Amino acid sequence: MSSATPRSMTAGARNILRSNDSASLWNYTVAPGWSMKEAEVLRKALMKFGVGNWSKIIESNCLVGKTNAQMNLQTQRMLGQQSTAEFAGLHIDPRVIGQKNSLIQGEHIRRKNGCIVNTGAKLSREEIRRRVTENREQYELPEEEWTTIELPLPEDPQLLLEAKRSEKIRLELELKNVQRQIAMLRKPGRKLELDSSESPNAEQDDDDQEEMLEDQPSGKRAKIEV
Repeated sequence: MSSATPRSMTAGARNILRSNDSASLWNYTVAPGWSMKEAEVLRKALMKFGVGNWSKIIESNCLVGKTNAQMNLQTQRMLGQQSTAEFAGLHIDPRVIGQKNSLIQGEHIRRKNGCIVNTGAKLSREEIRRRVTENREQYELPEEEWTTIELPLPEDPQLLLEAKRSEKIRLELELKNVQRQIAMLRKPGRKLELDSSESPNAEQDDDDQEEMLEDQPSGKRAKIEV
């Protein structure tokens, strides 16, 4: 029997971490367009370059084709919270923060896509700096550890980028084809025509219909509109 996920729950139930919930349900759900392998590369890149240093991650070519916004969104999911300002520039393992946030519960906690959202007043600069200092003391990795992290590099970043562009074009064409078929179905008196490859017995079906019509009395023969 399949169990309901937090997204399908009401707002109150979504904020309660149950004993049978998996940590991955709250922290490691990848954002759209991400694979688990890419998410793990981003995790290591955050540890090496620091949270928010997107330009350095892009320059490293470890995540070809990913934008600042995409990396920020996936970082939020790994941290388990929408606000990343309190970790800006810190060399941390986002998995540690995500596990901590997955245990936080209560009526005052609100989540979106598994991430805790700030429901109070906007944090002041002083408060953000205080939290950054506190998080540095608690969670930042030793320099000798994050400086030695090695990131995987694609054999040919340009080929990988071209492959992603080709996949994007293929999906766009597929979407247009589906939209065209839906538009045809919505037209009065029109039926969706299938390709011969989709209906290999189309000609045989037509012959069977003609034979059935021949069996009908001449006065009651139906007229098929093509």
